[in-house]
Amino acid sequence: MRTQFCGELNASHDGQEVTLCGWVQRRRDHGGVIFIDLRDRAGLVQVVFDPDRAEVFSRAEQVRSEYVLKITGRVRPRPEGTTNPDLPTGTIEILGLDLEVLNASETPPIQLDSHAADASEELRLRYRYLDLRRPEMQSRLRIRSRVTSLLRGVLDRQGFLDIETPILTKSTPEGARDYLVPSRTHPGEFFALPQSPQLFKQLLMMSGMDRYYQIARCFRDEDLRADRQPEFTQLDIEVSFMTEDELMTLMEGMIRELFQEVLGVALPDPFPRLTYAESMRRFGSDRPDLRVPLELIDLADLMADVDFKVFSGPAQDPQGRVVALRLPKGGELSRKEIDAYTQFVGIYGAKGLAYIKVNDWATKGSDGLQSPIVKNLTAAALDGIITRTGAEDGDLIFFGADKASVVNEAMGALRVKLGQERGLLEGDWRPLWVVDFPMFERDAANQRWAALHHPFTAPKEDQIDQLESDPGACLSRAYDMVLNGTEIGGGSIRIHRDVVQRRVFKLLAITDEQAEDRFGFLLRALRFGCPPHGGMAFGLDRLVMLMTGATSIRDVMAFPKTQTAACLLTDAPSVVDETQLKELGLRLRPRT
Repeated sequence: MRTQFCGELNASHDGQEVTLCGWVQRRRDHGGVIFIDLRDRAGLVQVVFDPDRAEVFSRAEQVRSEYVLKITGRVRPRPEGTTNPDLPTGTIEILGLDLEVLNASETPPIQLDSHAADASEELRLRYRYLDLRRPEMQSRLRIRSRVTSLLRGVLDRQGFLDIETPILTKSTPEGARDYLVPSRTHPGEFFALPQSPQLFKQLLMMSGMDRYYQIARCFRDEDLRADRQPEFTQLDIEVSFMTEDELMTLMEGMIRELFQEVLGVALPDPFPRLTYAESMRRFGSDRPDLRVPLELIDLADLMADVDFKVFSGPAQDPQGRVVALRLPKGGELSRKEIDAYTQFVGIYGAKGLAYIKVNDWATKGSDGLQSPIVKNLTAAALDGIITRTGAEDGDLIFFGADKASVVNEAMGALRVKLGQERGLLEGDWRPLWVVDFPMFERDAANQRWAALHHPFTAPKEDQIDQLESDPGACLSRAYDMVLNGTEIGGGSIRIHRDVVQRRVFKLLAITDEQAEDRFGFLLRALRFGCPPHGGMAFGLDRLVMLMTGATSIRDVMAFPKTQTAACLLTDAPSVVDETQLKELGLRLRPRT
């Protein structure tokens, strides 16, 4: 139907007759001459209709925004003084010779120009097919397509096999609730949608596939936020006979190539590495944003003997932590701004946010400090705080004191917020690896051990004998790739010996009967010559979100759900027919 895409035309096509198809971005009538901006997925071009072609001109007068047209015309240069340097096709226009209306359009409920962002997200999702016509959205999905294509190419060249794994599978809880699918042919029994292909990709290694990957759809029935969806996509990878160092080197090389080819960005070679312990100590997070130069400074030893119980209590508590966060030139902050930051850390469980403004320490000492807490601290403590933080006149020091988990979460979040709001970010892209994660964490609700990653993660080889005697000290062979404060991928070397897997299950309070019921197929496979293996999964949605500058993964997915896991476009989930329920042996209970 067409000879070219609208956005591909330029001065080299001068004098050519072309046929274009697309949507009307806008129509303008200027003194008897009609201008139509025609849009397709490649871009926009201006078409001019003169009244000397009366029949065609009359049809052009009838069109409105989002009409679908087929236009034949001749390419010509725009008149001097009318070029548009902001438009790739801005030096030429099309003299319209013929026009066919392929379809009319009602007035769209949302604007498809620069004002589209003013529409509510609810409206955009309900009319997603219109929202996706916007150049910004089309650009994001084109980048997503290019990202997946390039990643496939890299892995194909490295000898990886693209293998699909089942969508209908067994419920093997991996941390979130499963989506369950009732079976018609097995009444009273259920399939589950996979939270990840974890166990199947391990089985593929036991099958001798050696190198596997998949662009996999995953499903988790959990509470949502900006970077969570009930269904999402990950690049899933598994290899045999590789150490974690070898696998990490391969993976970061793939990400470097991706950023170079898609964005023209050269990421560091190699990526820096931080242990989990160091990352938590310095940044209060296991996914630190290294663009923020601020760090948490431990003060427990300085505060253990002060009379100020807010500090001395956590300082003397083995589970507590006291830290300082120095904000250069933070003395400029008003009390109102400090109060706002106090409210912010309260979101993360902090009971308050103490501070000291360093006005004139150099000449006045403690008299040059401004804070309600100065009178509660000894001269030695104050001197230690200034020395250890490196604070200078004009700076402000924030303090966090509480259980270590609360301090880390609250002060880690404050660190990032200050970096963003105070213009402290350094560089555009700061990737890193976080390694040496604890194998287990204590579940506060029931006071038993839980796997920090998942129960198939291998412990460090030299710590296997500590599994029962000191599980809290065991480190895992897990690794996360972090970019600008977002975890974009994570993985581990897996347990490949049946006896070790059973020991881990037992430590996690999974009985032998439960292990056989949930994971019997895996345990059997481990007894038939399982190779050492490991893998990684990249959150494709998060990765594309970062690369496109979007603020939510919903903006890089074609048809996302809302934060209540609903599809406004199709009105799903919805009530199903009673006959369907009867076939499945299901009956709904009345809501109480």
